[in-house]
Amino acid sequence: MGPLKGIKIIEMAGIGPGPFCGMILADLGAEVIRVDRASAAGTGSRQEPANRGKKSIAVDLKSEEGVEVVLKLVENADVIFEGFRPGVMERLGLGPEICQQRNKRIVYGRMTGWGQTGPLANAAGHDINYIALSGALAAIGRNDSPPVPPLNLIGDFGGGGMLLALGIVSALLETKSSGEGQVIDAAMTDGSSLLMTMMYSMQQSGFWNLERQTNLLDGAAHFYDTYECKDGKYISIGSIEPQFYDLLCEKAELSPDQFGDQMKRDAWKEKKDLISKVFLTKSRDEWCELMEGTDVCFAPVLDMSEAPRHPHNIARKTFIELEGVTQPAPAPRFNRTENEVSLPPALAGEHSKEILASLGLTEEESRSLLESGAVA
Repeated sequence: MGPLKGIKIIEMAGIGPGPFCGMILADLGAEVIRVDRASAAGTGSRQEPANRGKKSIAVDLKSEEGVEVVLKLVENADVIFEGFRPGVMERLGLGPEICQQRNKRIVYGRMTGWGQTGPLANAAGHDINYIALSGALAAIGRNDSPPVPPLNLIGDFGGGGMLLALGIVSALLETKSSGEGQVIDAAMTDGSSLLMTMMYSMQQSGFWNLERQTNLLDGAAHFYDTYECKDGKYISIGSIEPQFYDLLCEKAELSPDQFGDQMKRDAWKEKKDLISKVFLTKSRDEWCELMEGTDVCFAPVLDMSEAPRHPHNIARKTFIELEGVTQPAPAPRFNRTENEVSLPPALAGEHSKEILASLGLTEEESRSLLESGAVA
């Protein structure tokens, strides 16, 4: 059940990219135990996809007994990861040095916006700030408007949660040969800049302008953009290669005289105005009938209510339903160790007794922890 079956991971409960990282690892088959605050015991939602596949123990991290419970979990785990500001885990008595004293093989993942070091390390921030600093935000949007926040996909999830998951798996592989764990410093500024590698390369090679919407991939080219249709819905076109562009011109009945010389940049705007009018002559579904499944490089722009119903996504089971919630399915796919969601999203502390028992504590010791409030 997933390629990470047999790996035990401790997730210090947080928001956004932390739970997303834990979800990826759980989807891949790891046993993920989420450490929630004791004060949150009983709270949560079965309809929170990022918490699927995990167990939860609710612990008072301000008590010595509670901290000791987490350290016992560390002794029997392969990974612990957290998303607090630098120094928080150290103040709790759960920093990397203490955890590695208990388990020298432990992989200790740390995810922050700015990183563990640097002038901004201790400042508050959000996705939009991290991708602003990395150069990603300035490149996204139309040239007649301010930069457009690309949801929080680039910083929080791509450059944060997913990068930390990769770091954790990489460190686990290295531990097999060295016998020692290590600390991962995953910063969203670093991760979002990494995602911009191709654009930085193109810019320094003279193929990318700093002004928005003047480049091949940022909405300047008439053959790489989204267009409104007759019914107010949108389609996407990505006909970069000449043979795909020729097919676009054929399917849309574009005049060779008006749409020749595809890569002549100073003609892009004029061609875009012309092609915009062409796409307004048919509905989105009509354009789908003409172009979907061809080499035009075409797809309808679907919203989140439409995407799960598209035949391609249905055929590939790209979305699943869990606890009545439609959500993205685990990815990527493996031909032998198939991913599977093993548990519905847990309420905080739902598995506290089960997890305490797994640590080898007696019933009396577990009861004492519960009665004292160290575990809820």
